[in-house]
Amino acid sequence: MSNRNRIAAALAGFTGMMWLGLTAAVAANQRRLVFNPTVEREVPSPRSSGHRTRPVVLRAADGTRLSGWLMTPQVPAPHPAVIYFGGRSEEVSWVVRDAGKLFPGMSVLAVNYRGYGNSHGVPAEIHMVEDGCMLFDWMAARVAVDARRIAVVGRSLGSGVAVQVAKERPVHSVVLITPYDSILALAKRKFRVMPIDYMLRHRFESIKYAPSLKAPTYVLRAADDDIVPHSHTDQLVSRLAKLCADEIVPGSDHLDIPYLDDTQARIARFFTAQFAQPVQAVREDGAAVAATAAADASVPAPAAAALAAVAEAPAPVPAATLETTVETDTAAANDVPVLAASGSDIVPPKPE
Repeated sequence: MSNRNRIAAALAGFTGMMWLGLTAAVAANQRRLVFNPTVEREVPSPRSSGHRTRPVVLRAADGTRLSGWLMTPQVPAPHPAVIYFGGRSEEVSWVVRDAGKLFPGMSVLAVNYRGYGNSHGVPAEIHMVEDGCMLFDWMAARVAVDARRIAVVGRSLGSGVAVQVAKERPVHSVVLITPYDSILALAKRKFRVMPIDYMLRHRFESIKYAPSLKAPTYVLRAADDDIVPHSHTDQLVSRLAKLCADEIVPGSDHLDIPYLDDTQARIARFFTAQFAQPVQAVREDGAAVAATAAADASVPAPAAAALAAVAEAPAPVPAATLETTVETDTAAANDVPVLAASGSDIVPPKPE
């Protein structure tokens, strides 16, 4: 073999080893690439000026403790509700601070993902979606929530959670902030020479589920987004079954868009208009869908139960999945503590 051939073979071997090493590193560290848990609260003592604010801890189906906040309007009544799912690096206490502007007259649930804020556990796509469905069921079972009118909001990474929850549960309406077609597609764009299809476990393939979403959907894009290019949002929007609007918030970027007054006003207007519409048609459709789901063995039992909740009454949530604690503060001092069962025991309120 000539020296030239030896050098070429050595370079090919070195390049191959480098490629294998880099591929192995990406595969081993993909959780860190997809998730960036933020533990420190963005707002140290969050409370909403337009709601009664209650810190809550809910137990997931596997017993993992999830920490967040429940905000309820000042006037007791069955209100429409919103569940918020945050971004890759987002701790959700800021939602409490801004809930009065974002969600006026609505009950709001903002809970940190596993590993974020005070929530226990490790983040993963499958757990985020399962936990999101559990949060929907918990809200639907609350007396002060109109189970026919529960919406979801997903920002960035959380848009993938919101889409899948809306697929599994009878969500009333959806807001997606800087959404993508899939994390898989974004990863393939960034790591072009790697076999991402075979490596990535947390895919968040919203584009697969978009055609099955029956809820009115509102998309908000950042004017300048270097994290989720508009071409990836275009792919998702083209597949959404019931797109109400697709708008760009002027002067926004991927990081600041949810905090802007313009964004918050747009979201408040959308939900106010959606929740003001008659829900009888939704109930009738829900009854038909619930009957179909009950007869279809391929529909998961929790999803069928939630569909039945829209047609008739809020579906009960298994007691073992819930544990709620209330932190004593000025805003919540006059509230009746929220109690739920953990196993067969009642868990009393205690400091967070």
